[in-house]
Amino acid sequence: MAAHLKKRVYEEFSKVVQQHPHEEAPAKKLRLTKPSKSAALHIDLCKASTPTDALQYLLQFARKPVEAESVEGVVRILLEHYYKETDSSVRLKIASLLGLLSKTQGFSPDCIVDDAINTLNSEKSHQVLAQLLDTLLVIGTQLPDNTTLRLRLIEVACKHLTDTYFGVRNKCLQLLGCLGSADKPLSKESEGTAAGTAPRDVQSIISDYFGDQDPRVRTAAIKAMLQLHERGIKLQQTIYSQACKLLSDDFEQVRSVAVQMVWVLSQLYSESIVPIPSSSEEIRLVDDSFGKISHMVSDGSWVVRVQAAKILGSMQQVSPHFLEQTLDKKLMSDLRRKRTAHERAKELYSSGEFSSGRKWADDAPKEKVDTTAVNLIDSGACGAFVHGLEDEMYEVRIAAVEALCALAQSSPSFAEKCLDFLVDMFNDEIEEVRLQSIHVLRQISTHITLREDQLDTVLAVLEDSSRDIREALHELICYTNVSTKECIQLALLELLKNLTKYPTDRNSVWKCLKFLGARHPTLVLPIVPELLSTHPYFDTPEPDMDDPAYIAVLVLVFNAAKSCPTMSALFSDHTFRHYAYLRDSLSHLVPQLRLPCGKLSSTSESLGPASSLESAQQFLQDSLARVCTVQHLEAPGAQDLLEFTIRDLQRLGELQTELAGAADFCATYLRCQLLLMKALQEKLWNVAVPLYLKQNAMASAAVKQILEETYKLEFLYSGLETRQVAIIHHVRLQAKALQLVLTARTRRGVEPLLSVCEKFLQEVDTFHRLFITEIPHFQDSFVEKLLELMPRLAACKPLDLVKILQTTLRQSGFLHLKLPEQIHRASATIIEPTGESDNPLRFTSGLVVALDIDATLEHVQDPQTWVKVQVLYPDGQSHVIHPKPGDFRKPGPGRHRLITQVYLSHSAWTEPCQIEVRLLLAYSSSASRVPTPKALAWNESTEGLPSTESSIEGTIPFSKPVKVFIMPKPARR
Repeated sequence: MAAHLKKRVYEEFSKVVQQHPHEEAPAKKLRLTKPSKSAALHIDLCKASTPTDALQYLLQFARKPVEAESVEGVVRILLEHYYKETDSSVRLKIASLLGLLSKTQGFSPDCIVDDAINTLNSEKSHQVLAQLLDTLLVIGTQLPDNTTLRLRLIEVACKHLTDTYFGVRNKCLQLLGCLGSADKPLSKESEGTAAGTAPRDVQSIISDYFGDQDPRVRTAAIKAMLQLHERGIKLQQTIYSQACKLLSDDFEQVRSVAVQMVWVLSQLYSESIVPIPSSSEEIRLVDDSFGKISHMVSDGSWVVRVQAAKILGSMQQVSPHFLEQTLDKKLMSDLRRKRTAHERAKELYSSGEFSSGRKWADDAPKEKVDTTAVNLIDSGACGAFVHGLEDEMYEVRIAAVEALCALAQSSPSFAEKCLDFLVDMFNDEIEEVRLQSIHVLRQISTHITLREDQLDTVLAVLEDSSRDIREALHELICYTNVSTKECIQLALLELLKNLTKYPTDRNSVWKCLKFLGARHPTLVLPIVPELLSTHPYFDTPEPDMDDPAYIAVLVLVFNAAKSCPTMSALFSDHTFRHYAYLRDSLSHLVPQLRLPCGKLSSTSESLGPASSLESAQQFLQDSLARVCTVQHLEAPGAQDLLEFTIRDLQRLGELQTELAGAADFCATYLRCQLLLMKALQEKLWNVAVPLYLKQNAMASAAVKQILEETYKLEFLYSGLETRQVAIIHHVRLQAKALQLVLTARTRRGVEPLLSVCEKFLQEVDTFHRLFITEIPHFQDSFVEKLLELMPRLAACKPLDLVKILQTTLRQSGFLHLKLPEQIHRASATIIEPTGESDNPLRFTSGLVVALDIDATLEHVQDPQTWVKVQVLYPDGQSHVIHPKPGDFRKPGPGRHRLITQVYLSHSAWTEPCQIEVRLLLAYSSSASRVPTPKALAWNESTEGLPSTESSIEGTIPFSKPVKVFIMPKPARR
């Protein structure tokens, strides 16, 4: 019976399955949820038996991130525990966490404002109260557009301003400074409002606390006023007198912020007139504030002295006679205003008293004037910079030097008066002060002319052992005017001594003499016979051209001769030959001269430098326009056109240094197009794969070279715009497409090809998202055709994708390269070692020897990160050294100097051999110059993009290699 029943059930079930063959049991859906942070926090706080445990749980919770959707729940749990907690330290931590949670991105903190304000009313602890006010400040700054909330928080701040604890008053003042506004002036109705209601005039409320008994509150009040100024609210002039009183406060912090306040008001109301105390005289506010801040240069705190000295440099509107008084320690006429004879006579006439003539000085004024009361300018301003330059703290001296520079740049008369003081600073005991004073004198050198005694003091610094000091002084002499020919002789003599003592300064000294001669041709002319040792009747011996000192003299003379045509008549025959030699070997130091006929005549260029540059720019544009026709030519003609244009551009870069960067950039881009054209030749793709392996290898090599050139284009040149970066990435995308096609022709199997195809499509999508604004300019280009076919490419098989890429590559047009205004190529020149010495550098094998490296870098961005030194040994070993950040100097805009040491070591050699030293520019595709699209991710970064090239790093040689002889000797046993 049981068996029969089982059979009937099975038959019925079979019928049901046959009637509904496609119905399946519904699949269970899984929902992933994150654990609730609020629940976990609630459990932890409930477990806490003591305030210490609760504090520990809160500290652990603070270390973990909280998502925006969980913040509100967490805040409710914290507030619930806050009302129950009796320990003030736990409540303090909860209040701190509320402020931190309010900063969470994506969370609007207005929902917790009411609770935070309610907790203020019941809170007894002053520290917790201050922390709750800080939380309200965070909420208010997160919601700046909520006017109702802002007024409410200002009302809360005014209510608690009378608190006895300084921390609470500080936070209230900070709230007023960050949230207060001046759009509603104080009205008569609100002046008499009771305490606790929101005030109308925030500035008057804050200024009341300038006289608070606690210095920390006074400091906070001034900072709150400065915060109003930073937010664009114009401060009232009535605050000026209160701020001036705080300059004599007993506490350093108060005086420091008071100096800032006085300076701000002097900039806002510079032309306002203010009275002088105990006098009927009046003075401009900027002059009065200048005198008061000058007095702070003698403050007891060196921090305040530094701040006052720096601020003085920014007060450009001060009157000249007040400015000049800062360099004179003598008080200005006993600080009294002398009345004119006309004024004294008028006074005597009005009083009925006249001089009888019987008594000496009986017409003198009868009143006694207190000289301490009638101050036209504060006594501290008299000699303020003198005090600053003689201060015991070198930070104050540096600040005073910088302030002198700022003021002297806007006043040539003041620059002349402060010259002696700056020259005296060249003898300071601190190297940093000496260096800064040299830089400052360089910046104001256009306004001054050095006397012989001043030049003597300046040139004494050439004895300094610091290379940075000597080179800064060379730079100063380049741009300094001197007064007499004796100054030229003195400068030349000291520079030649410098050259003898420090031979490594050779290039710097030569450059210095080049500018010195060019600036003073009329002073060099009378001493040319003495400099060249020529005689009107007798032949003198020909000097040695290998002598750096003789080359230095010739550089001085030839640069002076450029502006003085009569000077060449004083040259001897061998001087003309030496000119021809130096013109070829040191063309950057020796200018083009118009010499007499028959004397190795070298006429100047027919075109001036301006017209020459314009014609070169036109030639560059014409070359780029001519190349645009390349897509209409047959393959042989197109390749020839590209080759000729590349050759022309390379030669243009050699002849016109101003266009070298742009010409090299264009030539490199056209070389990539030429390589791509050769790799896509007709015969390469019409022959069976096994029969054309050699051509496949040639195409692979071309792809590799194109990729290298695109990284050079992107990282070796500065001044590129988004258009040029997009074109570079477009060429790189074409090279990768060709690489994919070659991979499909040479490899077997679908699996490896599938991953390569996915990666390539990902890169196309990345290109589209990064350069979406530039796509309209890429008409008839490779990437435009790919984007049109993108839906089809994403769904097709790998081999079909390869065929489409192959066809698209050969049919895509040539992109016209539009140049920006300025493109500069990063370059480096190794000065030391010169590579000219035949004496090997000997050292014991296994030990190390230091090789000094001195190089100049041009147009390198962030050299501390990307510049490396490569040492290549004869056996093929290569060492790459990353110099320390302190080894880099920045003598001028776009220029850097690398002075470092490289340590060499090797096993013993049988004879001396040469090593190669060169500089490399490292790059990483993760630090690409691709613009960051703001619509990609919520945090405005490229996180949303696939990192297709994150691991591609390399180096680009950007200096000529220098060869150095070394000889590792075997160790003695």
